[in-house]
Amino acid sequence: MKIDWTMDGKTLALQRSHDRIALVMQGGGALGAYQAGVFDTLSETTYQPDWVVGVSIGAINAAIIAGNPPKQRVERLNEFWRLVSSGLPQVGDALSLTPWLRAMTEIHDTRTALNQLSAWHAAWLGIPGFYQPRVPPPPFQLPGTPAALSLYDTAPLRETLEELIDFDLINKGPVRLSLGTVNVRTGNSYYFDSSNERIGPEHVMASGALPPSFPPIVIDGEAWWDGGILSNTPLQHVLEVRNPRECLLVFQIDLFNARGPVPVNFDEVLKRQKDIQYSSRTRYASNVAADLTNLRRAIIDLVAKLPESLLDDPEVQRLQAFANVAPIDLVHLIYRQGPEERESKDYEFSRVSVLERWEAGRRDMQDTINHPDWLKQSGRESGAMQYDLTRHSRQLNPLAL
Repeated sequence: MKIDWTMDGKTLALQRSHDRIALVMQGGGALGAYQAGVFDTLSETTYQPDWVVGVSIGAINAAIIAGNPPKQRVERLNEFWRLVSSGLPQVGDALSLTPWLRAMTEIHDTRTALNQLSAWHAAWLGIPGFYQPRVPPPPFQLPGTPAALSLYDTAPLRETLEELIDFDLINKGPVRLSLGTVNVRTGNSYYFDSSNERIGPEHVMASGALPPSFPPIVIDGEAWWDGGILSNTPLQHVLEVRNPRECLLVFQIDLFNARGPVPVNFDEVLKRQKDIQYSSRTRYASNVAADLTNLRRAIIDLVAKLPESLLDDPEVQRLQAFANVAPIDLVHLIYRQGPEERESKDYEFSRVSVLERWEAGRRDMQDTINHPDWLKQSGRESGAMQYDLTRHSRQLNPLAL
């Protein structure tokens, strides 16, 4: 792969051959607009993924990418995020809606109050094209029915997926799709994968069936829940099932940051707990992957120094088989929230927040692509490289109201 990039007015070139490029996306509800923004910028480069892996909202974004031709992917992502952020009245009218909202702005800043209004709107009235509340609620529904198992009905999501995604393209196209779920009966993680089985809208919905909000999705007699309740980060799956002979480039797009300040109020306690819980130890997993790959490279270097008389030894051959794995380049992007976001950030679907998160993803990906350190390091011929640009050019709150 030949990559051209510009720095200080000079155009440079890097020769790097990756056998496969994977795009790996966490779950995180409304925060998933960040992933769409990352892909928006990524789609303008030569780094086109041929394997997309997702959990929950990451699964929806992944299916839209895999289920559309390259020129329509960003457009379809735009349609989805425009639809799910269309339920709330315009921001300019929001403050005049109720006296209690005006009172909230005296306690919190206006933007925080509007965000909370949006989250309440999503909780009470649902999200267009995504989910709607059960009426009557689950305790008053017939036991054993989907309506008795969740607060919301996700039938609107199926219609949205069928409208925006070409599932025939997923099942015969060049982009592999993997969707993380949990088997409700066994509690085991499972990834529906277009390389092994036919993918339909029900498989995408299963990956996003987060209890108790959404009902389990029954496929071939088994009930499935959101894979994020067991592990919200699909990276481990990619590392386990990858072809060890393929040089792999992974873009890992996370929505929850494991690192953060100590809370000073109860809302920050809830937000911090959610960040830690759903970050799913992503840095630990990526560090283990890098250490293991580099260990394998060290074994290969060590075996090369052994005398020929030892090369036929069964233990040496076993080490060689273990160590003969192609290198991995891991590019890690993490959504870093603005100060106005509350614990409800993952179900706060206001249009202004969606646009901000999308733009944050675009700019973070552009910073990463343009950063010379990554391009230099990713040219290494062996081992594993991790890259995480922790400081970006964007402001945490780029849109002023």
